[in-house]
Amino acid sequence: MKVYFCGSIRGGRDDVHIYRRIVQKLQSYGSVLTEHVGSTEISERVVVAEVTNPSLGVGYELGRAVAMETKNILCLFRPSSGRRLSAMIRGADDGDQFVVKDYREEEVENVLEEFFIHLKRT
Repeated sequence: MKVYFCGSIRGGRDDVHIYRRIVQKLQSYGSVLTEHVGSTEISERVVVAEVTNPSLGVGYELGRAVAMETKNILCLFRPSSGRRLSAMIRGADDGDQFVVKDYREEEVENVLEEFFIHLKRT
């Protein structure tokens, strides 16, 4: 399975260690073509976005994935950051193709595992 990962590049470099953990776990589910969080193509079936740091670029990538209608999207948000998640992202959660999960850093691998187990069942 091909996985597209996106996270804030300019505003989120403080979270690069978290992005690295996420990418390492995603690699157990397939090929992560955006390990460097810099690809401009979204041709994968799954999009995983770390959305704790506000990013117009990530928002754009998510919008493109939604428009393609064949993507499964997981947005990861850390409430402990003290930030508030965009109402547009939170409100897009349909529990199926677009899923938003709040998480703590120490549980990110489990959140990803649950998401991919659910994908395999569908």
